[in-house]
Amino acid sequence: MLNLFRQSGLRFLWLAVVVFVIDQVTKHWIVANLEPYQAIQYTSFFNLTHVYNYGAAFSFLSDAGGWQRWLFTGIAIAVCGLVTWWLKETTRQQVMLPVAFCLIIGGALGNVFDRLLHGFVIDFLVLYYQDWYWPAFNVADSAICLGAFLLVIDMFKNKDNVNE
Repeated sequence: MLNLFRQSGLRFLWLAVVVFVIDQVTKHWIVANLEPYQAIQYTSFFNLTHVYNYGAAFSFLSDAGGWQRWLFTGIAIAVCGLVTWWLKETTRQQVMLPVAFCLIIGGALGNVFDRLLHGFVIDFLVLYYQDWYWPAFNVADSAICLGAFLLVIDMFKNKDNVNE
Protein backbone atom coordinates (compact mmCIF):
# COMPACT_ATOMS: atom_id res chain seq x y z
CA MET A 1 0.00 0.00 0.00
CA LEU A 2 2.79 2.41 0.89
CA ASN A 3 4.40 1.61 -2.44
CA LEU A 4 1.18 2.65 -4.20
CA PHE A 5 1.43 6.06 -2.53
CA ARG A 6 5.07 6.46 -3.50
CA GLN A 7 4.65 5.30 -7.08
CA SER A 8 1.44 7.13 -8.00
CA GLY A 9 -0.10 10.56 -7.79
CA LEU A 10 -1.50 9.65 -4.38
CA ARG A 11 1.77 11.02 -3.00
CA PHE A 12 0.33 14.51 -3.66
CA LEU A 13 -2.81 14.05 -1.54
CA TRP A 14 -1.22 16.28 1.08
CA LEU A 15 -1.91 19.16 -1.32
CA ALA A 16 -5.65 18.42 -1.23
CA VAL A 17 -5.49 18.55 2.57
CA VAL A 18 -3.63 21.88 2.48
CA VAL A 19 -6.20 23.36 0.08
CA PHE A 20 -9.05 22.12 2.26
CA VAL A 21 -7.51 23.55 5.44
CA ILE A 22 -6.69 26.95 3.91
CA ASP A 23 -10.19 27.12 2.45
CA GLN A 24 -11.85 26.36 5.78
CA VAL A 25 -9.58 28.68 7.78
CA THR A 26 -10.29 31.60 5.44
CA LYS A 27 -14.03 30.94 5.53
CA HIS A 28 -13.94 30.74 9.32
CA TRP A 29 -12.11 34.08 9.43
CA ILE A 30 -14.73 35.67 7.17
CA VAL A 31 -17.62 34.38 9.28
CA ALA A 32 -15.92 35.52 12.50
CA ASN A 33 -15.00 38.98 11.26
CA LEU A 34 -17.64 40.10 8.75
CA GLU A 35 -21.39 40.25 8.99
CA PRO A 36 -23.28 38.64 6.11
CA TYR A 37 -23.01 40.86 3.02
CA GLN A 38 -20.55 43.19 4.72
CA ALA A 39 -17.73 44.23 2.40
CA ILE A 40 -14.20 45.45 3.01
CA GLN A 41 -12.70 47.21 0.01
CA TYR A 42 -8.98 46.60 -0.47
CA THR A 43 -8.37 48.05 -3.91
CA SER A 44 -10.36 49.68 -6.69
CA PHE A 45 -11.03 46.19 -8.10
CA PHE A 46 -11.04 43.78 -5.13
CA ASN A 47 -12.90 43.40 -1.87
CA LEU A 48 -13.85 40.82 0.70
CA THR A 49 -17.60 40.36 0.99
CA HIS A 50 -19.24 37.75 3.21
CA VAL A 51 -21.87 36.04 1.03
CA TYR A 52 -23.70 32.73 0.97
CA ASN A 53 -24.02 30.70 -2.21
CA TYR A 54 -26.88 28.21 -2.11
CA GLY A 55 -26.23 27.15 -5.69
CA ALA A 56 -23.20 26.14 -7.70
CA ALA A 57 -20.84 28.25 -9.80
CA PHE A 58 -22.24 31.71 -10.48
CA SER A 59 -25.07 30.86 -8.02
CA PHE A 60 -26.56 28.42 -10.52
CA LEU A 61 -29.81 27.03 -9.05
CA SER A 62 -29.39 29.10 -5.89
CA ASP A 63 -33.13 29.69 -5.65
CA ALA A 64 -34.18 26.11 -6.38
CA GLY A 65 -35.59 25.41 -2.94
CA GLY A 66 -32.89 23.36 -1.22
CA TRP A 67 -32.72 20.11 -3.18
CA GLN A 68 -29.70 21.45 -5.10
CA ARG A 69 -27.63 21.22 -1.91
CA TRP A 70 -27.78 17.43 -2.08
CA LEU A 71 -27.38 17.30 -5.85
CA PHE A 72 -24.20 19.39 -5.80
CA THR A 73 -22.87 17.51 -2.78
CA GLY A 74 -23.45 14.18 -4.52
CA ILE A 75 -21.86 15.37 -7.75
CA ALA A 76 -18.82 16.72 -5.89
CA ILE A 77 -18.35 13.51 -3.92
CA ALA A 78 -18.65 11.42 -7.09
CA VAL A 79 -16.16 13.66 -8.90
CA CYS A 80 -13.74 13.40 -5.97
CA GLY A 81 -14.00 9.62 -6.09
CA LEU A 82 -13.39 9.51 -9.83
CA VAL A 83 -10.51 11.98 -9.67
CA THR A 84 -8.94 10.04 -6.78
CA TRP A 85 -9.10 6.88 -8.88
CA TRP A 86 -7.44 8.75 -11.77
CA LEU A 87 -4.87 10.06 -9.30
CA LYS A 88 -4.04 6.50 -8.28
CA GLU A 89 -3.50 5.64 -11.94
CA THR A 90 -0.91 8.36 -12.56
CA THR A 91 2.74 7.40 -12.64
CA ARG A 92 5.62 8.57 -10.51
CA GLN A 93 6.98 10.56 -13.44
CA GLN A 94 3.83 12.65 -13.73
CA VAL A 95 3.69 15.77 -11.61
CA MET A 96 1.38 18.36 -13.14
CA LEU A 97 -1.54 15.97 -13.58
CA PRO A 98 -1.63 14.69 -9.99
CA VAL A 99 -1.14 18.22 -8.65
CA ALA A 100 -4.12 19.35 -10.75
CA PHE A 101 -6.20 16.45 -9.47
CA CYS A 102 -5.33 17.24 -5.85
CA LEU A 103 -6.22 20.91 -6.25
CA ILE A 104 -9.61 19.86 -7.60
CA ILE A 105 -10.16 17.32 -4.82
CA GLY A 106 -9.20 19.76 -2.06
CA GLY A 107 -11.39 22.51 -3.48
CA ALA A 108 -14.36 20.25 -4.06
CA LEU A 109 -14.17 18.83 -0.54
CA GLY A 110 -13.91 22.34 0.92
CA ASN A 111 -17.18 23.31 -0.71
CA VAL A 112 -18.81 19.95 0.13
CA PHE A 113 -17.92 20.51 3.78
CA ASP A 114 -19.66 23.91 3.65
CA ARG A 115 -22.77 22.45 2.03
CA LEU A 116 -23.01 19.69 4.62
CA LEU A 117 -22.28 21.96 7.58
CA HIS A 118 -24.18 25.10 6.59
CA GLY A 119 -26.40 24.21 3.66
CA PHE A 120 -24.54 26.72 1.49
CA VAL A 121 -21.02 27.65 0.44
CA ILE A 122 -19.34 30.68 1.99
CA ASP A 123 -17.88 32.95 -0.68
CA PHE A 124 -15.94 36.12 -0.01
CA LEU A 125 -13.51 37.08 -2.77
CA VAL A 126 -14.97 39.68 -5.11
CA LEU A 127 -13.34 41.15 -8.20
CA TYR A 128 -14.94 44.06 -10.00
CA TYR A 129 -14.42 46.93 -12.38
CA GLN A 130 -16.59 50.00 -11.91
CA ASP A 131 -20.16 48.57 -11.99
CA TRP A 132 -19.19 45.12 -13.32
CA TYR A 133 -18.77 42.44 -10.65
CA TRP A 134 -17.43 38.92 -11.03
CA PRO A 135 -19.44 36.53 -8.85
CA ALA A 136 -17.99 36.04 -5.38
CA PHE A 137 -15.79 32.99 -4.93
CA ASN A 138 -13.51 31.39 -2.34
CA VAL A 139 -10.20 29.56 -1.97
CA ALA A 140 -11.80 26.22 -2.89
CA ASP A 141 -13.18 27.67 -6.13
CA SER A 142 -9.75 29.11 -6.92
CA ALA A 143 -8.08 25.74 -6.35
CA ILE A 144 -10.62 24.00 -8.59
CA CYS A 145 -10.05 26.55 -11.37
CA LEU A 146 -6.27 26.32 -11.02
CA GLY A 147 -6.52 22.53 -11.12
CA ALA A 148 -8.66 22.67 -14.26
CA PHE A 149 -6.18 25.08 -15.86
CA LEU A 150 -3.31 22.71 -15.06
CA LEU A 151 -5.30 19.83 -16.57
CA VAL A 152 -5.60 21.75 -19.83
CA ILE A 153 -1.90 22.60 -19.82
CA ASP A 154 -1.03 18.97 -19.11
CA MET A 155 -3.31 17.84 -21.91
CA PHE A 156 -1.59 20.08 -24.44
CA LYS A 157 1.86 19.33 -23.06
CA ASN A 158 1.34 15.60 -23.32
CA LYS A 159 -0.86 15.35 -26.41
CA ASP A 160 2.01 13.84 -28.42
CA ASN A 161 2.46 11.09 -25.81
CA VAL A 162 -1.18 10.05 -26.19
CA ASN A 163 -0.90 9.66 -29.96
CA GLU A 164 2.14 7.39 -29.78
